Amino acid sequence: MPKKAGKESQSSKLDWKKKRRKEYLETREFRYYIFCEGEQTEPQYFEGFKRLIEDNPIYRDMVLIEIEPCAAETMRVIGMAERYVAKNKITKGQIWCVYDKDSFPASDFNGVVQRAENLNKENAELQYHAAWSNECIEFWFLLHFAYYTSNNHRTEYVSFLNDRFKELGLGKYQKNMTNIFDILAEKGNPKLAIRYAKRIIKDGKGKTPTELAPGTKVYELVEELAKYLPEKCNKLFTD
Repeated sequence: MPKKAGKESQSSKLDWKKKRRKEYLETREFRYYIFCEGEQTEPQYFEGFKRLIEDNPIYRDMVLIEIEPCAAETMRVIGMAERYVAKNKITKGQIWCVYDKDSFPASDFNGVVQRAENLNKENAELQYHAAWSNECIEFWFLLHFAYYTSNNHRTEYVSFLNDRFKELGLGKYQKNMTNIFDILAEKGNPKLAIRYAKRIIKDGKGKTPTELAPGTKVYELVEELAKYLPEKCNKLFTD
């Protein structure tokens, strides 16, 4: 009999946790679910936004940010996002897929945008977005320091960051840097990075993501999250 009571108690705890989580979600008016191709670089960067927003007394009870490292590429990222949404019965919010071109086929790289557009027709309150980089997230980081339009291999972008980081006394750029958000915000220029990325997209109007090389739409997610940053930090991102 005590064993049965224990099971009932455990079940009650799980039900209570589910109820509390539901209440927690319902209080958040703005919801962002970020699915990152990489397990370290992209999640570490967006964790910087999450940390500051959750410390901001104005928005911390209004904004939900969940970051999911996928260890998967292009179409698999949006596939994992879809399964997460279905499993957790998510019906409202913004789903962001952050991924690189690297050497993956054009059909897969462009396919995420096409899949997102189709999914967005199903529910106006649940919208998918493709925050792609061609060819890698390091190109977005690079734009914090310079306007750059040469279509090079990712090693060139990493080399550029290495040189700039050394000039700043930060050592070499590392993919798993836990303070990458702080470095780019304080030592780089997020406002200019957004402006440069937009200019590149505008100049390449009509081209597919694969054809926009180099290019990135990470700035769209950055602009979204920057709205909820504390005023002092928000000014680094917005005019």
